[in-house]
Amino acid sequence: MDPTYRALIVCTNHTDYPTKPHKTGLWLSEATHFYDELADRNLPYDIASPNGGAVPIDEKSLDRRDTVNEKWYNDPTFRSKLEHSLRIDEVNPASYQIIYLTGGHGTMWDFPDNLALQNITRHIYENGGMIAAVCHGVSGLLNVKLSDGSPLIDNRQITGFSNMEEKLVRLDEEVPFLLEDALKQKNALYSKSFIPFLPYIEVDERMVTGQNPLSARKVGRKVMEEMYEK
Repeated sequence: MDPTYRALIVCTNHTDYPTKPHKTGLWLSEATHFYDELADRNLPYDIASPNGGAVPIDEKSLDRRDTVNEKWYNDPTFRSKLEHSLRIDEVNPASYQIIYLTGGHGTMWDFPDNLALQNITRHIYENGGMIAAVCHGVSGLLNVKLSDGSPLIDNRQITGFSNMEEKLVRLDEEVPFLLEDALKQKNALYSKSFIPFLPYIEVDERMVTGQNPLSARKVGRKVMEEMYEK
């Protein structure tokens, strides 16, 4: 086991929908369930966001009875990292071997075109690290290019929040684009669970993606397997 492994968990700062009155932000379980897998190994981690500072939590993700959410949201260290997140463009990518892009609808606005996030993702990937993302957080991979100019997700097995799931939560008219369509347009080999909202992940070399909130733990578990059981 390499004690030098460190993870960067990236969260959104965006809260507003174009027309809906309720707020979006991080879908809390997508951070807590992933981290719960890392915590078993005492893996050091940081939380970052495009603007730094407090990470907004989607209020709907706090409604559910979730013991893992309770455990980590009330953990002083985890909570402090959420409320005082690092600014993504001030992060040194050389410090991390794992990057994990959490979801929540907010990411659809502030992840895809964030150059600092793209650069960090590329650096970690090209230096042998793991790239992981779940649900709408997968949008942060859409525009990542490798040093040779090729898109990271070109011809790669990938998943993310599906068109059907977006319609079922009635937010398909709110988001700036549909993630499933955008991934396919980028030539990713998109797949999804036959039944919406079931845990589903795709693994392609050092990239692990999850379809929806319930996939976050499986993403974390797979990342740990890949890092520690090679």
